[in-house]
Amino acid sequence: MSASVETSSIDLAALRREFPALSLTRDGAPVVYLDNPAGTQVSRRVIDRVRDYWTTMNANHGGLFLTSERSDAMVERARQAAAAFLNASVDEVVFGANMTTLTFAVSRAIGRQFRSGDEIVVTRLEHDANVAPWLALESLDVTVRFADIRTEDCTLDLEDLERQVNPRTRLVAVTYASNAVGTIPHVKAVSAIAHRVGALVWVDAVHYAPHGPIDVRDLDCDFLVCSGYKFFGAHVSILYGRRELLQRLAPFKVRPAPDEGPGRWETGTPNFEGIAALLGAFEYFAWLGGDARPERSAFLKALAWIQSHERALATRLIAGLAEIRGVRIYGITDPAHFAQRAPTVSLTWEPHRPEDLARWLGAHGVFTWHGDHYARVLIERLGLAGRGGTLRIGIAHYNTASEIDQALELLAGYRA
Repeated sequence: MSASVETSSIDLAALRREFPALSLTRDGAPVVYLDNPAGTQVSRRVIDRVRDYWTTMNANHGGLFLTSERSDAMVERARQAAAAFLNASVDEVVFGANMTTLTFAVSRAIGRQFRSGDEIVVTRLEHDANVAPWLALESLDVTVRFADIRTEDCTLDLEDLERQVNPRTRLVAVTYASNAVGTIPHVKAVSAIAHRVGALVWVDAVHYAPHGPIDVRDLDCDFLVCSGYKFFGAHVSILYGRRELLQRLAPFKVRPAPDEGPGRWETGTPNFEGIAALLGAFEYFAWLGGDARPERSAFLKALAWIQSHERALATRLIAGLAEIRGVRIYGITDPAHFAQRAPTVSLTWEPHRPEDLARWLGAHGVFTWHGDHYARVLIERLGLAGRGGTLRIGIAHYNTASEIDQALELLAGYRA
């Protein structure tokens, strides 16, 4: 593996060499990955970790022999790295299949505590994985309320959130960053509003995790979920839960499963190879932060550089889109407020359909996404349901200015 990168002078070309998929070509030209909100590419460390798992430690948990002991040790290292990534304690970190599955599982356990007439508040910025699990609890005679947004810039209306939260509110669910329009709500303020009435706070950090540092202590949230494949790992998810809540709530589990610690929430045989990939992703962040060890200080250095680099690319993209007549950008477009948005840009361009724009770009080797991005409530609020949703261009830290320019040139030259 390569030597550590100094964050003060990161060589983007060297960074990109860490991602084998970035060498893929179409018709002799490199492809451009701007579909990152749907899943990022993986570093060599992830690939090496998975290969190492399959060849040296492929065994189930708890065996009294070499491969099982190695596997268990790897899982513990991954849990320690995940705890450092979130600024949590190791026993507050749970691994799962994906964010949606974890949210459904834990929401059912939380629902056991609810009574008829209790309420849940979600925001209109959410991915449906942070909506449907709470709507499912309506069968318990629980009411789900929606906190509105300001449609002009797709920011969360905190005043409306305060109106929706009341003494009957038992949980508030909020995204850390919208996967559709990039908005980063003021999660600490949401936590304060919720805790004022004794409600729990559930944070969906899936889209935020590759773009900025997460500190569950500072956010003062009760639960937070994110997914490894969105930050350069594999299809494994992470749940942070306050220790007291993870122990007090009753999970749906098999009887032989542990009654203490994260294991009581990790149903079935874990995805060990995916957890190995997750460890590789944390090791990549550490490398980017100038350290061989996956520790929080290195994560913070890496993510500080990522934020700076991605913000410059998003500024370039939004400025270029603004020059294309007829393009409408959803979300924050004022550079003075770009700290409140992720580098994910959704747009429409009448009369062109988002699907046709995505197909045009894809045919020229630039990968983007189209549709509602599973943010159904948001797309409906913006009046885009039944109109194909939006074209979404999602930047990651391995993207370059020339790739942004290529996407802009292709859009400007679109021919139906």
